[in-house]
Amino acid sequence: MAAQSVQETDCWSTTVILSNTLKDHEIATALQSQQHKIRFSETVLSASVIFPLSGIAFLLVNSQELFNTPRETLDDKIKRFISVHRNSFLAIVADFHGPEEWHLMFNIQLRFLGSNLQIIPAHNGADVVKSMLTVAKATCKPHIENIQERLCQAKMRITENSPVWKTLEQI
Repeated sequence: MAAQSVQETDCWSTTVILSNTLKDHEIATALQSQQHKIRFSETVLSASVIFPLSGIAFLLVNSQELFNTPRETLDDKIKRFISVHRNSFLAIVADFHGPEEWHLMFNIQLRFLGSNLQIIPAHNGADVVKSMLTVAKATCKPHIENIQERLCQAKMRITENSPVWKTLEQI
């Protein structure tokens, strides 16, 4: 059974839409090497990655790029991204997440509090790809049903083995 679940995770693949600006990016190469179908689009917001089956989108930004971009420009880009994509993630890549980077992420979170934007800190492209694939797989229809079923089974096992449940059975 364990070998089967490992095999399932190794062979999972999906279609991914990337903006044309990511054609020669390490993320496109990493996704292709893992046998995912890659499509490039001119109509997608620059530096964004979309998983259509999961209904999620990622906007990739480098922390240095954020420091050098005027706040209004950054806010407009993120607002456009959020308005188009229901489940949106901002992946901030930095070699080192020091106090300035954490402060920047905190400020972005405060500005978009209550929106559907989630922030993912990452150190390199491999971290970004791993995070994207984890979220995409967990939200993909066949897999989310599987996860929900496993959670229900675990909940039932916990309740059946709990002292409260055993006491209720005796009554």
